[in-house]
Amino acid sequence: MALFKRKTAGQPGEWFYCIEHRKVEEGPECPGKDRLGPYPSAAEAAHAMETARQRDLEWENDPRWRNTPRDTGSDPAD
Repeated sequence: MALFKRKTAGQPGEWFYCIEHRKVEEGPECPGKDRLGPYPSAAEAAHAMETARQRDLEWENDPRWRNTPRDTGSDPAD
């Protein structure tokens, strides 16, 4: 059983960034495994890779992703 089906998903009016073709697409053009989104506008989809890099940096510096103990409280959900 495949994890990703080749069937496209999405609707017109939703914007995606296709990492395979490196372009912004509206609606279901490429398979979901090749897209980032949906985004509310073409302009936001155009910045998808920048947004992903920014989020990666934030996660790398988040102590919850590194299992680093925090100074406040003893509850790991804090």
